[in-house]
Amino acid sequence: MEVTKILQANNFEFAKKFGQNFITDTNLLNAIVEDCNLNKNDEVLEIGTGAGTLTRAISQKAKRVVTFEIDNRLKDILKETLKDCTNVELNFADIMTINQDEIDSKFENGYSLIANLPYYITTPIIFKFLESKNLKSLNIMVQKEVAERICATSGKDYGILSIMIDFYGNAKIKRIVKRNMFTPPPNVDSAIVSIEINQKYDCNKELFSQIVHKSFAMRRKTLFNNLKQGFNLNKEQLDFLLKDYKQGVRAEELSTQDFVNLTNLLDKMIND
Repeated sequence: MEVTKILQANNFEFAKKFGQNFITDTNLLNAIVEDCNLNKNDEVLEIGTGAGTLTRAISQKAKRVVTFEIDNRLKDILKETLKDCTNVELNFADIMTINQDEIDSKFENGYSLIANLPYYITTPIIFKFLESKNLKSLNIMVQKEVAERICATSGKDYGILSIMIDFYGNAKIKRIVKRNMFTPPPNVDSAIVSIEINQKYDCNKELFSQIVHKSFAMRRKTLFNNLKQGFNLNKEQLDFLLKDYKQGVRAEELSTQDFVNLTNLLDKMIND
């Protein structure tokens, strides 16, 4: 199946607003799916069907694929490229507008998420699905620099995204995908990131998220000042909260476990 010819026959024009960059190389598609470690019992949620090339490759390994595409112009193309994929459920909708419970209800025993994500939607998609009770893993293709932020444990790339993802699972870059592997080629290289969901920490999740976000609100400010402004705490409260850290410590110097400890202390402080 020559996908490029099908796109040309349908006079398809790539839309920048959807971040459309399709992969047509069969070897790369198969390698991406192999990286996801799928088997015939797995159900998959795919975000961004595109021309259906990755969808088809997933369907050959998984039990079932539920895929969402935002661009209605691809309907005729996908009718052709996925016509013999009987285990694929194709939905034309913006995944960000679909209720999480409605998405989860489409799967019997949990699911893996696979997506080729444009930059503008990467973080919202990740945060939308991290708290899904039925999600087993995320395997996402993102800009290489975003992948480095996701997996960072220190340095300039380390921040809110790194910590929030580490809270919910284990992230690893599985593969670098050069820009010339896409049609049309983007301006940067991409990377496949695998995030295995593994709840390692125990604390108030909502408060944890608030603390992490407020701690990085002004990256150049100390943790003391960010938390003071973010939670309207007095000096005595802040001194107690940060008693185990050096004076002038900044958010990027703390580990995920440190933020969990702060969350538990603040939670106790608020509720006592």
